[in-house]
Amino acid sequence: MSVGIIMLVHTAFDRAEQVARHWARAGCPVVIHVDSKVPEKTYGAFTKALSDLPDVIFSPRHRCEWGTWGLVAASQDAAEMMLDRFAAVRHVYLTSGSCLPLRPVEELIDYLDARPQTDFIESATTADVPWTVGGLDHERFTLFFPFSWRRNRYLFDRFVEAQRALHVSRRIPKGVVPHMGSQWWCLTRQTLSAILQCPQRRRHERYFKRVWIPDESYFQSLARLHSQNIESRSLTLSKFDFQGKPHIFYDDHLQLLRRSDCFVARKIWPHAGRLYQTFLNHPESAANRQEPNPGKIDRIFAKAVDRRTRGRSGLYMQSRYPNFGWENGMTAARYSVFQGFAELFEDFEPWLGRATGAQVHGHLFAPERAEFAGGQTLLNGALPDTAAYRDWNPKAFLTNLIWSTRGERQCFQFGPHDAPDIMWDMARDPNAQISVISGAWAVPLFRSGGDFSKLRAEAAALQKAEHALLDELRSPDAKARIRIWTMAEFIEAPMEPLQLIIDEIGHKSPRRLAEAPVMLDLNGFGRFLQQLKNQGMHPYLMGDFPVEPAPRPSASPARKPYLVKN
Repeated sequence: MSVGIIMLVHTAFDRAEQVARHWARAGCPVVIHVDSKVPEKTYGAFTKALSDLPDVIFSPRHRCEWGTWGLVAASQDAAEMMLDRFAAVRHVYLTSGSCLPLRPVEELIDYLDARPQTDFIESATTADVPWTVGGLDHERFTLFFPFSWRRNRYLFDRFVEAQRALHVSRRIPKGVVPHMGSQWWCLTRQTLSAILQCPQRRRHERYFKRVWIPDESYFQSLARLHSQNIESRSLTLSKFDFQGKPHIFYDDHLQLLRRSDCFVARKIWPHAGRLYQTFLNHPESAANRQEPNPGKIDRIFAKAVDRRTRGRSGLYMQSRYPNFGWENGMTAARYSVFQGFAELFEDFEPWLGRATGAQVHGHLFAPERAEFAGGQTLLNGALPDTAAYRDWNPKAFLTNLIWSTRGERQCFQFGPHDAPDIMWDMARDPNAQISVISGAWAVPLFRSGGDFSKLRAEAAALQKAEHALLDELRSPDAKARIRIWTMAEFIEAPMEPLQLIIDEIGHKSPRRLAEAPVMLDLNGFGRFLQQLKNQGMHPYLMGDFPVEPAPRPSASPARKPYLVKN
């Protein structure tokens, strides 16, 4: 009888009874504290169910609430009963009703018998703990906390602010160095007796009653005054998420718990029948008696925290949406955006599809509709081509399109006619490859042969819109792979940028283009730009084009497509 167990219970009494019987069968005395908030009828039924076990007793009840003194008072009273009633107990192990032994109790007894003077309690100074999530570190020991953080959050926060404004600083009892750590400890009789029988106990209690979360600092600090040998770690496997809330273990964590080699785990889901069946009825002995090592499974918990906080790339989730900057990448896969190419080359979209094997769309953000590849009206993920649906949330539309088609490279056209709001999102997206031929929007105007006064007004509007798009692409916050050419410099040597773009889209090994797109006939384009200048509009985004001589009236313009060759 070298190990005594304290259980703090407030719910799941059927499971607590199972665990208490398991400890008692192994010869461990058990002192149980039941929260005073539990109805008397429930409490009476629980005590009656365990009345056949002489070494299972109940301590005086306290109201226990997270972060309050009641948890410490309950542990104190239970520990005093344990030390008074069971003289053979050498170590006292504090657990909760949701704790579950993972290894045979005999192994725990042998482990502690081999370390009779060692206290297992996580105990670190505030400067050395990285786990205070969303809370206070040193201030929890220097301010007063008379209000419950959970029940009176408003008063709690306002009182902290007032104390900061008044520069309140409590006096820490002489000789006490505040330490923090897990609530679940295993202390020797000598250390626990010294804490409970200390002449300064009342003074210590007055101080710690107004410390925030005293159950994580009272024993952790006072053990440093009385212990001969502290191992600053808990023998209980207890993991916390990024918000400081404990992870709950379910049936599918069975192999994970086995791998930890820990003696006890917390917090077990009450309905995890497989875990209770496995560990209480068929405990597995660690043949090599390995040291408890919860760090062996830290990698898995780190991945769980990362998945919960960051999610999967390009997939939005409740814990991150709609907070700006919380997304784990705006999209799930790489995609390519082309501005000005379809205006400069004949049948650019079919050619790009043949050259890359990607799915090539038209203008996905055109004013009338989303121009899906092949004239589809509905795309993967039940995305319709309806402009109203798309424009309700353009960012979500693009995100869903890339997510629903992941595994196949998506390419689409963009231009100053299109809905401009999405460009900033694409510019910030590291998955985007954006290629721009600035000023190419003027080619369809040049070839339209419409009323020049209307063309001039439209050209001015398009140039203004494209200028705003280019400003976003040139922002220092842009993370996309962006290339911008003026139309004049692009047509001087179009093969080099085309080859570069095709290689980036995803060929496993770069290859020379076997087929080149046909460039539209630009004879007279320089004269068209000059006419815009003559009308008072300054077309500057397309670069410098020479002004061709005006054609003779008798001459009929012959169309000579510019074929780009290797």
